[in-house]
Amino acid sequence: MSRIGKQPVPVPAGVIVEIVGARITVQGPRGSLVRDLPKAIKVALSAGSLTFERANEELETRSMHGLARTLVRNMVVGVTQGYTKTLEITGVGYKAEDKKPYLVFSLGYSHPIYYEVPVGILVKLDSATKVTLSGADRQLVGSAAATIRSLRAPEPYKGKGVKYSDEKIRRKEGKSGGKK
Repeated sequence: MSRIGKQPVPVPAGVIVEIVGARITVQGPRGSLVRDLPKAIKVALSAGSLTFERANEELETRSMHGLARTLVRNMVVGVTQGYTKTLEITGVGYKAEDKKPYLVFSLGYSHPIYYEVPVGILVKLDSATKVTLSGADRQLVGSAAATIRSLRAPEPYKGKGVKYSDEKIRRKEGKSGGKK
């Protein structure tokens, strides 16, 4: 039995869960999320919590048991608390501007980069070098943050680029310039 899959997911007050076949819909104060779960995983709502059972003991079904539970837990947390990712931009002249529906980045290239913000993501510019993304869908927030980071990943010599706020950049020493 999956150690993660057998744990129930508590459903807080104010969250509405609808289960129709393999499709689950979770609605809360921060929005509504819909996901199709594997057909071999059965979800039951009882006494304010969701439980997950698998139909058989095949390898694929066993591997999907914990995944399905975690995906639904992320949905419940997303519609109640939401998820945030903060990005920091480091470098001379590197900055971000909010021009709805785009974020415009100046990252040392010969042209500005226009990034279209996905629907469901809220963008807050704390400063020209600090971008905060938030939303109910954990996968969407993480994907948007990873895409923005990939526009100019931080380099190890001066640390210039876009990085997560909690990311540590391993710095390298430059040329020593000394004799052998």
